[in-house]
Amino acid sequence: MTEQPPDTATTVATEPEPTDAPTPRPAAPPDAAAPPDAAPATVGGRIGSRARSWPLRRRLTAALLVTSIVLLTGVGLITASLVQLNRSIHERADIISPARTSAAQLMTSLVDQETGLRGYLLGGNPDSLQPYDTGRRDQDTHLSRLDELVGGRPGLTEDLGMVRARVADWHRLYADPVAAAARRGDLAAGRAIDPAGIGRPPFDAIRAANDHLDADLTTRATTTRDRVTDTLRQLAVILIVVAVAFAALMSGIGRALRVWVTGPLARIGQDASTVAGGKLDHVVTRVGPPDVAELAEHVENMRLQLVQELGTVWEAAAKLEEQTDALRRSNRDLEQFAYVASHDLQEPLRKVASFCQLLERRYGDQLDDRGQQYIDFAVDGAKRMQKLINDLLAFSRVGRTTDAFVSVDLGDALSRARLALATSIEASDAEITADPLPTVAGDPTLLAAVFQNLLGNAIKFQGTVNPRIHIGAIERADSWELSCADNGIGIEADYAEKIFVIFQRLHRRESYEGTGIGLALVRKIIEFHGGSIWLDTEVAAGTTFRWTLPKDQAGAGNARITGSVAPSTAAPSTAASEGAA
Repeated sequence: MTEQPPDTATTVATEPEPTDAPTPRPAAPPDAAAPPDAAPATVGGRIGSRARSWPLRRRLTAALLVTSIVLLTGVGLITASLVQLNRSIHERADIISPARTSAAQLMTSLVDQETGLRGYLLGGNPDSLQPYDTGRRDQDTHLSRLDELVGGRPGLTEDLGMVRARVADWHRLYADPVAAAARRGDLAAGRAIDPAGIGRPPFDAIRAANDHLDADLTTRATTTRDRVTDTLRQLAVILIVVAVAFAALMSGIGRALRVWVTGPLARIGQDASTVAGGKLDHVVTRVGPPDVAELAEHVENMRLQLVQELGTVWEAAAKLEEQTDALRRSNRDLEQFAYVASHDLQEPLRKVASFCQLLERRYGDQLDDRGQQYIDFAVDGAKRMQKLINDLLAFSRVGRTTDAFVSVDLGDALSRARLALATSIEASDAEITADPLPTVAGDPTLLAAVFQNLLGNAIKFQGTVNPRIHIGAIERADSWELSCADNGIGIEADYAEKIFVIFQRLHRRESYEGTGIGLALVRKIIEFHGGSIWLDTEVAAGTTFRWTLPKDQAGAGNARITGSVAPSTAAPSTAASEGAA
């Protein structure tokens, strides 16, 4: 037979150990024969196992039920003792003591009656019967009071009846005849009744009956006093027992709460803190009652899910790192391309243009018009290729050469743009006005390029009158809205998005020169600064561009600076003089 654990035999007599660590117990084979003395241990083991399977709510309910039973039993015993104590005190104070007093007063009233009769017989004065009359009235009062106090109580009722009978005998044999003779004025008849022979024996019988009643009352008083003492002692014992039981129950409940609730929760919290500290391989142990253990299991499942998800995140991070490395390599290649484009690619173009111009100077008089036209085409194509390369370089370098944003006065940026376009402004007699412009966080060179491109387009696409250009600024909640309005030929609303696409042109190159990169460059610069730009399609005449820039804040653009490259060899505003649309 499988050996039972050593503490199993005491499970019936004591409260089950409230620890709930899932310790497996070997089960006895169903056909194994158990010795007779092992039966209680088997029952205790079953009870303990069943108790350990109880959820926390059931355990707390059982503990509160036991506590309630003990408290109610204690309250019942205390109440019964108090009722018994009250009954004993009431009997002693409200019945026995007043009855003894009334019995003594009854004897006093009888003595007063006997004294009044004796005084009349000695002096012959009827006024001497006044004590007798007073005593007779008091006698009736005291007998009635005794009837109220001891009536219906075995023993005392018989004693009171004996006293009443002896009093009646004394009145019948002696007191009433003497009083009647005194009221008739027949002193001789009254003296004829012998006090010693006729009056004394009934009176002595009254004394004996009253003494017997007083003795019974005294016995009852002593018994009642002893009962009060015993009840007080019993009440004290009950209070002590209840207090000890309550303290034991509170101690047991406190220990049960530590073992069932606070201990397991602290263990789960410690495991969770360990996991939160970075040791994701730490297992959250199942402890406590089933429902608390289920909570631990949920935390463990959450840990496992977190490990799984973190594995996915780490895998994604590894892939992201690979992609970042690839992007770095691509950026290096792009930088190399920019260097090559700004030096090696432009050198052949410069040579082509230079030799074509040299050929024109030396042999121009020998060429016909078609030959001269071919040379012009070659020179113009080389120059346009150089401009296109420079514009592409400027477009690709937006945000790559900026280390950090600084506070930029847009008024100064506008002045730099006007200075760069001074020749075009003077040639076209353009009028440029501006509202007071704010200070924002950004790259001063790039923001100046925005004004240079927009002003250059407004001058290039002028109408039949001299260009009139106005730069406006409106403050919003968290940004500035700027605008560039002109009186030029305007742009149809259908092309509001197309004009911002690189290399997209709305006019033939013969009509308006340019590479079609200007507005695409402007949009890229504005978006790099956290804003947006659009064409205002609601204006009646001319062209109005609107764009937003975040308000100036310290380090506002640092989060958008992703890196820097070697200083560019071409200004980012080279597309300004070429136009965009």
